[in-house]
Amino acid sequence: MNATGQALERLQQWYLAQCDGRWEHERVIRIETLDNPGWTVSVDLRGTPLAGRRLPRRHIDRSEHDWIEAWTAKGVFHAVCGPLNLGEALALFHTWAEEPADSPGHG
Repeated sequence: MNATGQALERLQQWYLAQCDGRWEHERVIRIETLDNPGWTVSVDLRGTPLAGRRLPRRHIDRSEHDWIEAWTAKGVFHAVCGPLNLGEALALFHTWAEEPADSPGHG
């Protein structure tokens, strides 16, 4: 399985771990396309152990189609990225989510 497949599998596992008969009816995970082109990802963290954690805006710009930006706001993890960076965006979510809450990236 490639890195994107692994990141998607991990997202599915994270989603399933949140499902409690209620959370999945009130919260959403969205993966959509952008017109520049690229992807946008949003993961509603409310009602999860990640709800109060912050991710200050991170931006990586390698080229016109190779970039990623991620942050949290109002209880939602957000990422936008280039057309081939979806796996990287999902992996960034998992890396952030699995860090200890008191690590430097959780300001």
